[in-house]
Amino acid sequence: MSPDSLKSLALELGFSTARICRADEAWPAGERLAEFIADGHHGSMVWMEDTLERRQHPTAMWPDAKSAVVVGLNYGPEQDPLPLLERRSEGVVSVYAQNADYHDLLKKRLKHLARAFAEKTGQPVKVFVDTAPLMEKPLAEKAGVGWQGKHTNLVSREFGSWLFLGVMLTAAELEPDAPERDTCGSCRACLDICPTDAFPQPYRLDARRCISYLTIEHKGVIPVEFRAPMGNRIYGCDDCLAVCPWNKFAQTSNEMAFHPRPELKGPLLAELAALDDAGFRQVFTASPVKRIGRDRFVRNVMIAIGNSGDAGLIPSVEAALGDAAPAVRAMAVWALARLDDERARAASAAALDAETDADVRAEWRRLLSGAE
Repeated sequence: MSPDSLKSLALELGFSTARICRADEAWPAGERLAEFIADGHHGSMVWMEDTLERRQHPTAMWPDAKSAVVVGLNYGPEQDPLPLLERRSEGVVSVYAQNADYHDLLKKRLKHLARAFAEKTGQPVKVFVDTAPLMEKPLAEKAGVGWQGKHTNLVSREFGSWLFLGVMLTAAELEPDAPERDTCGSCRACLDICPTDAFPQPYRLDARRCISYLTIEHKGVIPVEFRAPMGNRIYGCDDCLAVCPWNKFAQTSNEMAFHPRPELKGPLLAELAALDDAGFRQVFTASPVKRIGRDRFVRNVMIAIGNSGDAGLIPSVEAALGDAAPAVRAMAVWALARLDDERARAASAAALDAETDADVRAEWRRLLSGAE
């Protein structure tokens, strides 16, 4: 199977783009990753540190790898997601998570592509979709799919910042495509819009400050300095992606799988706050949101309620003060204080007497101290 026919098959299978690069050449991405880990910018994602050696180069994953076929799937939204941030009584779920888990769709198509290639050529293959220690974005840049922008995400001339990536490694030596060049220029839009200043410099992300990390990866209580900037974002953050000027060239995805489910495009915070574990699982069946679990999700909802300015949501917060999950109770204390400080103070004495969790007690004491 020639490189051209391989790429044509990828498009026939529904991928938006497919390109090829060498997988066995030296590259600077491994050093950048090591610096990221050394600086502690990976936060509590210890799996990145544990797998650093394998992540640093594709051949560390598979010594026989010679070529990488990088595929991309466009998930560009029909509308700019940023105006949703003004609808404060609704929650904002990142565009990529508003429907089915993209891993499943990409892996199914990628396995089909790999199987056809292996049967035709007899060459061994391995497929990766964001779940193994392989750096897809540097490979995508090397293959010419796009370039890693100042927000560290991939930017494409055709699809802007809205591409899911998958990789097929093979022992076959395939003719590589030309790499893409960085065309960000002097633009700082993605850096300047970040609500939590998560970019210490262009092309560097401190995940510990990133709302996507905080709402998805971070466990327990959200640090105080990030709560107000989170606004009504309850799973992920699209700001740095959505503001990219290259999006004006992007096509809206024609993938029905990524058209928002109605209940996830501006879901009401009051309804989300009331979800028990069974309800959460039902709402987020087959969704990537499901992986963070109900407790972490409702914790995020409490912060969004605290930022809503909507006194009508106070009953939802008061109900959460008795939640079984300490992180939910702690963020409910903060939310109640934001919506009605007097009411929160009136509840504090009885709550402190009954509370056994140190983090929740700390929130009540913080409220009484008048700290912001």
